[in-house]
Amino acid sequence: MSSALVFGIVLISSHRCSSSSKAMVSTFNKIHSVCRSSHPYPRSEVQRVPVADDKVSWTIDHPEYKPVEFTQPFIHGQVWADEEITPENKSQFKWNTLDEHQVNRVGHNGVYTIDPDTGRPRNPFGRTGLSGRGSLGRWGPNHAADPLVTRWMKNEEGEVVKDPESGKPRLEFLAIQRRVGKMWALPGGMVDKGEQALDTAQRELCEEALNSSEWNLNEDKQQKHLVSELFAKSEPVYKGYIDDARNTDNAWMETVALHAHDPTDGNRTRALRMLGGFSGRCAMGADFIFYYILRLEVK
Repeated sequence: MSSALVFGIVLISSHRCSSSSKAMVSTFNKIHSVCRSSHPYPRSEVQRVPVADDKVSWTIDHPEYKPVEFTQPFIHGQVWADEEITPENKSQFKWNTLDEHQVNRVGHNGVYTIDPDTGRPRNPFGRTGLSGRGSLGRWGPNHAADPLVTRWMKNEEGEVVKDPESGKPRLEFLAIQRRVGKMWALPGGMVDKGEQALDTAQRELCEEALNSSEWNLNEDKQQKHLVSELFAKSEPVYKGYIDDARNTDNAWMETVALHAHDPTDGNRTRALRMLGGFSGRCAMGADFIFYYILRLEVK
């Protein structure tokens, strides 16, 4: 299946700013619409310093800018988190590379800059009103992966449902409802150290949508085999920055969204035990297609 996927969830398109200041302001404004408006910062009472649209870019001089410094206390000492950056250790951080500890510090949107005074990475999309790491473990990019699992929508007779206006087949995709906040989202999570995005996407699908923690040995083997087959021909449909409420001036979320379409007429996904995992319940149906503004154009 050759397709062009366009979807608008929390993912922001690749960073492309024109040379004109007007276009740049517009681009940054769209990119930080979630991040800059998160008041207070998630799971805290910390308020961001307001950043005007025309002051978001680091290329714009803003001497009055004094962001609030905040890193969640629980971050400190975690095995998955970085140390604080100090004058003594800042040279140890290998920015824009996969370092010797298999920590991926490469950003999907290109080379990010380092603040010459603090030695900290700078958010490639500009000021956020908050410095530090917030609730993110890594300085710089914090990598995630999101599985986008799809199949053709069918009616009760087993026929593929087509859109009455365009005549094109409708698509279903897998979504989970978070227990906290009841928001619908793609299953997904953080890429572990040394892990590839494809491995993360499959692991998170098993954990969040299939409740893999409750599997017995036979189920574990069977379900993982089905997931592996499902992702055998998966393709990345997005790599880059996410406009996430947790982002700060010095730490931000990036993701790889991997599209895995069920080529078996829906049989493979129907064989998966979609029970929901520790973070929510799951569903695969048409009710959530247009909520996420998902379109498929078949070529």
